[in-house]
Amino acid sequence: MKDLKLKKYALADLLLAAVKSEIDSQAVYAQVARQVKNAFLKERMEFLALEEGKHRKALEGFFSQRFPGQALTVPVKPVVPLPEIRFRDERVPLSEIFAQAMNAEQAAHDFYLQLADLFADDHEKKNLLLYFSMMEMGHYKLLDLEKDSLERLEEYGEEQEMIHVGP
Repeated sequence: MKDLKLKKYALADLLLAAVKSEIDSQAVYAQVARQVKNAFLKERMEFLALEEGKHRKALEGFFSQRFPGQALTVPVKPVVPLPEIRFRDERVPLSEIFAQAMNAEQAAHDFYLQLADLFADDHEKKNLLLYFSMMEMGHYKLLDLEKDSLERLEEYGEEQEMIHVGP
């Protein structure tokens, strides 16, 4: 686990970075779900998008409780550098996008685990963040399974319409 040294950041900035990360992940999973034709993969991506949306809403509520009256303004570039999922064109194999998503999910796991430590005084919020950490690791494992399947299809050049082509 990479030490992100979260204590050096303002708590509001950390929560806003978490919200930004969830928004970005939700958008990527929703885009992949819209573009793949494989029903099983589509369903999994829709599930992940829904999960990230739930995390975002919970974090927004968390922010409003902790900082009442402060505007929840999601930064374009958060203070904490968390990995992004990037794809430049539609020819990027979906397995490569999944590898990036796995990296982002691992980073989110580490981030929430370390962020939870900053809430020793609030057991409810600490437990919620620990739960998010576990959920992000579950997302990582789901993506890992799908990535392995996609790599096998890509390796053998099997063509299933849009199953291994990125968004």
